[in-house]
Amino acid sequence: MSSTAPATTPAIAVPLKQDARTIGLIGLAHGTSHFFHMLLPPLFPAFIRDFGLSYSELGLLVTIFFVISGIGQALSGFLVDRVGARPVLFVALSCFVFAALAAASANGFAGLLLAASLAGLGNAPFHPVDFTILNKRVSQPRLGHAFSVHGITGNLGWAAAPVFYTALTAATGSWRLAYVGGAIVAAVVLLTMLLHRDALDDRQGAWAHEKKAGAGLADEHPMAFLKLPSVWLCFSFFFWTTAALSAIQSFASPALQQMYGLPLSITAFVVTGYMLCGAVGMVIGGFLVARVQRLERTIAAAMAVAAGLLMLAGSGWLPGLAAAGVAALAGFGTGLAGPSRDMLIKRAAPPGATGRVYGTVYSGLDLGFAVAAPVFGALLDHGSPNAVFHGSALALALGVASASLVGLRLARRSVVPAAA
Repeated sequence: MSSTAPATTPAIAVPLKQDARTIGLIGLAHGTSHFFHMLLPPLFPAFIRDFGLSYSELGLLVTIFFVISGIGQALSGFLVDRVGARPVLFVALSCFVFAALAAASANGFAGLLLAASLAGLGNAPFHPVDFTILNKRVSQPRLGHAFSVHGITGNLGWAAAPVFYTALTAATGSWRLAYVGGAIVAAVVLLTMLLHRDALDDRQGAWAHEKKAGAGLADEHPMAFLKLPSVWLCFSFFFWTTAALSAIQSFASPALQQMYGLPLSITAFVVTGYMLCGAVGMVIGGFLVARVQRLERTIAAAMAVAAGLLMLAGSGWLPGLAAAGVAALAGFGTGLAGPSRDMLIKRAAPPGATGRVYGTVYSGLDLGFAVAAPVFGALLDHGSPNAVFHGSALALALGVASASLVGLRLARRSVVPAAA
């Protein structure tokens, strides 16, 4: 009887307000990181006008951001496991303040490169930080909802940045003042985190899901987790699914224009629709996590539907407006899979290595962004707009294969102790 008490007590004793506070703070932090993904792209036309830069040079800024973020993400997981997630979060948000100020004072490519580098450095630790704090501070029954909120706020950050920077530029007549506004946003978020730092303290893990299981791993080499096939399968899952997202974010609008002759005023909303449908899917996915044991099946079903919708949008069989709607609706499937994806990674992570695993796995996200954009851009340049949708569908299918293999390995691993 005593052996079951630890498993059931947290679910009964933890107040919702306590969990909600941590979930809300981490959601705000994650939304800010996605907001700074879009620090420079919304104002590319202004840089072309004022500095005479080419799209190739501006594309290099995006690549630099994700290269620094990807390498830094893998390394920052070790830092989070060593010094704790909270101080790393504070430093990351400080980097965003300096990145926005660097953009505001830029006088050419070098200044924008500094801004992109600082933003990439600030973005690097967020997934190891976020998931370490959520896994240690949020009670087990609410983790699925925590992962759902985490994903939704990221989508909202992506959606908010272009509106914020372009609207502030139009209102003030200066893109430099818009970036001063961005620095103020990051500073306010940092101050909020400092004022509520007790809810972000991962040193003692309020619920300590991993503490007992990790007690015997003190002598294990810090790099031992890299031997686990599940870690690299999760990495590949992120690479493929992010490649699909990158294609839709960057090229769905021009692809639909070329295929169906739709005006930009309509196709520009496809990405927004994709993100909003994804947010709805994440809300529902947060409830599914608590009810489904074989998470890879949820991921496979949701992403297979998304892949099918993208194939249909790229087929040319539908009227233009219907194709745009179908492409946006595909976001629901990828959003639905999101919370199950994050829980699957938690299950694959060895106890005590949360930061390292999330850092390594989520660096696949940055690699997917960095690699996919030029590949899909080349397809569009060569007159194959339908390949944007078909290639995205193929990438999602490969992501399903990776998630299924992770689920199979976890299922086999759970059979061994049961048999013993």
